[in-house]
Amino acid sequence: MANHNGLITDVDLRSHENNLAHRTREIDRERLIVRRGQPFSISLQCHVSLPPKHQLELILHLGSKDEVVIKLQKGRGAGDKWWFNQQRAQDDILLTLHSPADAIIGQYHLAVLMMSPDGHILEKTNKLSFHLLFNPWCKDDVVYLPDESLLQEYVMNEDGIIFMGTWDNINSIPWNYGQFEDYVMDMCFEVLDKSKDALKNSEVDIKQRNDPVYISRMVTAMVNSNGDRGVLTGRWDESYTDGVAPYRWTGSVPILQQWSNAGARAVKYGQCWVFAAVACTVLRSLGIPTRLITNFSSAHDVDGNLSIDFLLNERLESFDGRNKRDSSWNFHCWVESWMRREDLPKGNDGWQVLDPTPQELSDGEFCCGPCPVTAIKEGNLGVKYDAPFVFAEVNADIIYWIVQEDGQRQKIRVDQASVGRNISTKSVYGDYRDDVTQQYKYSEGSNKERDVYKKAGRRVTNEITEPGQLKLSIKPSRPVLGTDFDVIVEVKNEGAREAHAQLAMVVMAVTYSSLNRGECKRQTISVTVPAHKAHKEVLRLHYDDYVGCVREHHLIRVKALLEAPGENEPIMAMANIPMSMPELLVQVPGKAVVWNQTTALISFTNPLPVPLKSGVFTVEGAGLLSATEISVKGDINPGQKVSVKLLFSPVRTGVRKLLVDFDSDRLKDVKGVATVVVYKRHIRSVN
Repeated sequence: MANHNGLITDVDLRSHENNLAHRTREIDRERLIVRRGQPFSISLQCHVSLPPKHQLELILHLGSKDEVVIKLQKGRGAGDKWWFNQQRAQDDILLTLHSPADAIIGQYHLAVLMMSPDGHILEKTNKLSFHLLFNPWCKDDVVYLPDESLLQEYVMNEDGIIFMGTWDNINSIPWNYGQFEDYVMDMCFEVLDKSKDALKNSEVDIKQRNDPVYISRMVTAMVNSNGDRGVLTGRWDESYTDGVAPYRWTGSVPILQQWSNAGARAVKYGQCWVFAAVACTVLRSLGIPTRLITNFSSAHDVDGNLSIDFLLNERLESFDGRNKRDSSWNFHCWVESWMRREDLPKGNDGWQVLDPTPQELSDGEFCCGPCPVTAIKEGNLGVKYDAPFVFAEVNADIIYWIVQEDGQRQKIRVDQASVGRNISTKSVYGDYRDDVTQQYKYSEGSNKERDVYKKAGRRVTNEITEPGQLKLSIKPSRPVLGTDFDVIVEVKNEGAREAHAQLAMVVMAVTYSSLNRGECKRQTISVTVPAHKAHKEVLRLHYDDYVGCVREHHLIRVKALLEAPGENEPIMAMANIPMSMPELLVQVPGKAVVWNQTTALISFTNPLPVPLKSGVFTVEGAGLLSATEISVKGDINPGQKVSVKLLFSPVRTGVRKLLVDFDSDRLKDVKGVATVVVYKRHIRSVN
């Protein structure tokens, strides 16, 4: 800014120095972006020395209509106020601004006023713009996290790993959070600006933006589009022709860009891991330490009774006579954010559960949290927000009922140990899995666990009927998609006499959220098992048996029901069989240098016994390139290898991840990743 007619001729926001000191240089090197509770300096260039007794005043404006105006105190002020000091440096005046550790986050506009000794404004600069973020490096900020390795992972790392699958067969996909990509921070503030609270009363909304509880709750509401102008629409029925299937996304940036470019119109489509990943991007971008969590065997308890009731008819098909929506998902993703909870009693600081997947209303909005993880572990369900719902996700009982033709129900299985298993997040030390189950619950069966259940109001039961002589189990299998495989059901007779029983077996395809996608095979037989012996029944599944119903999640569910005279009740066993995906190979040979053209080689072999049509690779990577699609020409025949070459120029140095997704008509959600080290350019000196 230049004003050659006045005393102040130029203002330098010193963005390079300030952004480096405030750890925001990855976001932008030209615009000033700073963190609260940490001073930053700007310099004024003056035409002549400041006349005696003339004073400078600094005024901050927040909001598109200057809804909030803050006058900075001159000289050291109280810790909860903005203040500044000044000093001469040659022809410049160096101004150091100090923000309180609980300052409002957002875009500020700074005006510098030259005041005469009698209080008149002699000169006023144009408003200078800068952004203020949360500061987890500042001990007085409520998001303070006193561990640099955790800060590097939960604030600064743009590359994520999301764990999926089943509790006993965990796999993962890479994800590009991209919180430092161009204008992502601006889009994250746009998410806040488009919230219902902001649109209803912007002044009240802005004044609450100093509080990470308020901000994080707003983010969980706005990442989904239920009831507001949120980012993503959820869909779980595999009809995605008018949008992008959830499994095709590999990063948050294209989703936020599409939402923003369309004038805050919801992007189609998301499921739990996509909602959680976008929330993680927004919260990290704003400066709140955040990590993505996967809960395996996750319960969705609608009526709050801490019990998930599954009603089956005599063919082992779901019976929805009461239209009950209780469900158990193979996995469910949410995020945790780190903060002190000054709105709650002592003992609730630390990680807070935030779930942006639209499931149940919370105070009238489709949001969930923040809920202290410690409150879940201790069974303190009176703590806000949404503690009973989160507690059920990791602790509910599962009860299976057979509904007979006359409407009578028979309880066939009570499972008190399966919900909330192998709760996982990415390790701080690499692309490994950290198990955080012990942070959510005490050891299964321990006295402490029983005490927590009683405190939470859950009935502690030992509904174990007298064991019969027959045992039923399904042997795990790890088939590769496209192959034929066997399902083995074992009936074991632990009694002293021969047993005769009726064995019903059903093989079906399901989604990760347990929606039935079709029956693959069914068989009912009579079995005779000698005393102290076992009978193994082998079901052979051919590719043609399951190809018509297995879809995006490549998951087979086997149910078996054994009925025998003399047994107290039918015996039920159930197993999920995830199908392994083929390998997608990504290579970046040679040395990658910023702004220099780099080559990526991507290859994939069709593992199916049928051709693949409409093949497309999607490639993206934070600091490498924005999302790019490469279509495969023609069909990919069985066993055929297809290779593509991609040229790109990295835009930022450091260790980066190149993410690739392959999608086709019959095979979807095939992921690959390569680590790329991007070096600085060496500028050759000229003699």
